[in-house]
Amino acid sequence: MAGFHVMAGATEGYNRVAIRKIHFSDVNAAFREGAEDFWEKPSHYVFLCLIYPIVGVFLISWTSGNNALPLLFPLMSGFALLGPIAALGLYEISRRREHGIDTSWRHAFDVRHSSALPSIAVVGIWLFALFIGWLLVAKALYVSLFGPAAPASMSLLLHEVFYTQQGHQLIIWGNLIGLAFAVVALATTVIAFPLLLDRDVGVVAAVEASARSVMTNPLPMLYWGLIVAVCLVLGSIPFFAGLAVVIPILGHATWHLYRKVIEPNPTASKRATQSFTAGV
Repeated sequence: MAGFHVMAGATEGYNRVAIRKIHFSDVNAAFREGAEDFWEKPSHYVFLCLIYPIVGVFLISWTSGNNALPLLFPLMSGFALLGPIAALGLYEISRRREHGIDTSWRHAFDVRHSSALPSIAVVGIWLFALFIGWLLVAKALYVSLFGPAAPASMSLLLHEVFYTQQGHQLIIWGNLIGLAFAVVALATTVIAFPLLLDRDVGVVAAVEASARSVMTNPLPMLYWGLIVAVCLVLGSIPFFAGLAVVIPILGHATWHLYRKVIEPNPTASKRATQSFTAGV
């Protein structure tokens, strides 16, 4: 049954993967290895990830011209929730480099050959739902503090946010609520996409494994979340241009983090490799 396959995986049974205990040094190592993957062929990955700064500039233009300025920050920060979906091709490049297979940029699209693609789509829909939920909550918070009318310009919005009591409340509550959404996204998908690409375990097992990895390693995983947040902020400052470098490094690093968190399964890994290379 296709639906059962999506939920339970290729074996049509629940696949409970083993979780390792990791340390801060493992997180640092994963980030370093992700940077090494990026620097092997940086021009390829910058090309693939130029969509991020392009989307960032589009968001600024769109919100400025459509009375949607209050949604600018929620859109920018919430867009990061969708990052793991866009990084699928980067996971595949890291997987291929790990196996000594050709890592040309075109292979980033080989994820379409994965038998777990329906499961990946379901987890992707979950992240998109979180993104939409964050936008709705952020909009409701702004309206509750400032009313339904949008500020006429960016300067007025900045004045409202930084120089009024309501703006200070918006900053405090907005960041707390955003943190809650980020924690949910981290807990449910931190290693879900790499796991599904490597092993077709199904949606339930992938999400549950992500949650157990966070519960088993709460501080290292929070540290990883902090690294991601800081990198995204730094990459967004120069008109989002830095995201073309930050996103691929984080994508590759996520694959290596997955390898450190999940106990290997040689049989499943071999099957995944055959599944991917069959379509090449």
